[in-house]
Amino acid sequence: MAETTTAPKHLGLILDGNRRWAREHNLTIMEGHRAGYASLKSIAKSALRHGVSYVSAYVFSTENRKRNKEEVRDLMRLLMWVLKHEIKELHREGIRVRIIGSKLELGHAMLRAIHNAEDLTKDNDRGTLLLCLDYGGQQEIVEATKRIVEAGYEPDVITPELLSQYLYAPDVPPLDLVIRTSGEQRLSNFMLWESAYSELLFTKVYWPDFDEKELLKAFKKYGQRQRRYGK
Repeated sequence: MAETTTAPKHLGLILDGNRRWAREHNLTIMEGHRAGYASLKSIAKSALRHGVSYVSAYVFSTENRKRNKEEVRDLMRLLMWVLKHEIKELHREGIRVRIIGSKLELGHAMLRAIHNAEDLTKDNDRGTLLLCLDYGGQQEIVEATKRIVEAGYEPDVITPELLSQYLYAPDVPPLDLVIRTSGEQRLSNFMLWESAYSELLFTKVYWPDFDEKELLKAFKKYGQRQRRYGK
């Protein structure tokens, strides 16, 4: 009998190791990032095929802006290319694409590309790929708090449920499983609110080498966990 795996409803991916992978293969940093995107596309499709409903990928953090200007510029060009061209393939696959993050420092061209990509895929129902772009978990909570204050709520009525309604994607369920590649063992400001009770899995595999086999290994380990939610 074939071995079964348990897929999470909402999978979080911290895509780590692109640069180290590139150095070990004598490639440029951008070639590493391009390989990382190819892996993301493959893993997202695989995850949805195995029963995942939502895939959230940490593609560019607020802290990534501290990298050298050339790398940041090239990363933004790669993301723009994905939103303008790769989006067509994702749309054909029936995948809904959403971009979450502060958007405060994104230019008009990027914001227009985001709007167009989300509008094109908004009715797709095979599954949702959330790209966390210019994203920081602390920043998300701060912005949600500001919107609650602006809405006029009194302090004594503010609850976790209320704050959840003001997050970037309030309709998306909390994370069930977060996978981080490359051997690092921390969340690095990724979806802090949404990962409160998620299972965490760390692997030494660099992100460009993380394939469907590694994904299914992760799902198997996830299926062996007992989720108690503090009980």
